[in-house]
Amino acid sequence: MSHSKVNYEETETTYEMHFLRDPLDCEDHGLTVVDADPGWEGPEHEHGDEDHEEVYLLVEGEATITVDGEDVSLSAGDAVRVSPGATRQLTNGDTRSRLVITGAS
Repeated sequence: MSHSKVNYEETETTYEMHFLRDPLDCEDHGLTVVDADPGWEGPEHEHGDEDHEEVYLLVEGEATITVDGEDVSLSAGDAVRVSPGATRQLTNGDTRSRLVITGAS
């Protein structure tokens, strides 16, 4: 099949994150949608072993991404690229937020 389709709201969640890579049968690209409640915190992690860079796009709300210990404030419409070996952690602000995360190796 030359395409696949999924509604992210119909996928299972972990940490309020909808991981779409497997439901879309992606081979080398990941896509995640985060519907974050106020005060939500994602896990700190990095992707150096997989050589996997990520881009975080804040669609609505307010959030902070901490990259290698540096806090980067995000407003709706902001996007941040994070290199594979950098540690990163998302923290939501005081409002409900939606983020889209893409990644590829």
